[in-house]
Amino acid sequence: MRSFDRRTFIQSIAAALPASTFPPAFKAMAAPLRKKVKITDVKAMVVRGNSEGNMVKIETDSGLAGIGEAYWGRGVKDIILGYLRPIVVGQDPLDIEPLFNKMIRFTGGSGATGGPTATAISGVEIALWDLAGKILDAPVCKLLGGQYREGVRAYWTSGPKDMLDPVSCREYAAFVKGHPYGITAIKSDADSYPAKYDPQFQEPGHEREVLHLTRKDLARIARGFGNLREAVGEDIDIAVHCHWEFDWIDALELARAVQPAKPAWLEDPMPPDYSESWSKLTAASPVPILTGENLYKREGFRPFILNQGCHIIQIDIPKSGGLLESKKIADFADLFEIPVCAHSASSPLGSLAAAHCAAAIRSFRAMEFSPGRLPNTEAWEKAVIYDGSVIKDGKYRLVDKPGFGVELNEDYMRANLLPGETWWG
Repeated sequence: MRSFDRRTFIQSIAAALPASTFPPAFKAMAAPLRKKVKITDVKAMVVRGNSEGNMVKIETDSGLAGIGEAYWGRGVKDIILGYLRPIVVGQDPLDIEPLFNKMIRFTGGSGATGGPTATAISGVEIALWDLAGKILDAPVCKLLGGQYREGVRAYWTSGPKDMLDPVSCREYAAFVKGHPYGITAIKSDADSYPAKYDPQFQEPGHEREVLHLTRKDLARIARGFGNLREAVGEDIDIAVHCHWEFDWIDALELARAVQPAKPAWLEDPMPPDYSESWSKLTAASPVPILTGENLYKREGFRPFILNQGCHIIQIDIPKSGGLLESKKIADFADLFEIPVCAHSASSPLGSLAAAHCAAAIRSFRAMEFSPGRLPNTEAWEKAVIYDGSVIKDGKYRLVDKPGFGVELNEDYMRANLLPGETWWG
């Protein structure tokens, strides 16, 4: 008799799951209003902020409109207006999952499996959810199946000016601890060390085009994260940031080097696509391995989940398929006891939309806060009109208002339109 194989058994169950797992609460609320509202237009514009955000607006014959944000990237706006607008205009905005699948199907020849096309579809899907919340007079997190948490923990991508300098680390720690956002988790770079401390790439083993961690690099990284841990103490979690740079040997050596600092995770240490090396690294690493920000839809995450290619998945919700697809990814990961985080390089609009999805995910851990090139957090928040601070007590705040409960700050948006863009042009 064939022996019991747990992985094969779970894979067979996962394969049999229905494609549609639309929250029943949404279906019940939407039923009386189906076919009562029609989409009349889809608009988009690109706005400079912490990134060049692709803002989306869906208008209806009811006068209600939904707004969303797709991940940054040139060409996304053109796909929204050129491919997706004709698909959804005239349709019932409450048919979110059918419209999502229709957008995927009709853009199959133009890259719907990933990249700018999948990102554009994500932005439209997110705007549909905001619109649905306004039509049904409910916060989006309630429509996605219910709210597990009042706020969504935020982790701040930032770091000291010089992690090898204990004074610099203490100054940074004081800044984070004194910030009104009350942040309790941070993420700092490990992959910048070769370029930062050997800018001419003259040390043995360094090349400009191929990043390899030498023993000297690993010693510096271990020292830097040790300094950071000593400065922030035990009450602030630290994640180690990479950018898909390393082979699996260097990734494993890096995991061992930072282990004494007890990081929450090591992020994206190898190139984004799945290979068996991800499973080998995850099995051998002394710290949790996280990846996913460059993956699209369930298909992109499937091999990592089925083959235990990471300890934690991280979804970029305004990029990888939108809210419902991200919830499906998370539910699939939940079958394997794999928790979820969210990457976010979005404006407060995209971040709050993602936070509504995160609030409806049982096994969710934390979502990124990354103001990027903006000079301060106040400048980042100016992009929207919201009832209070976007982040408080270390968490993205969710307000009990229809949709995402947020609107764009027109004055800010007009002042920061990408050159050549017009207001909802």
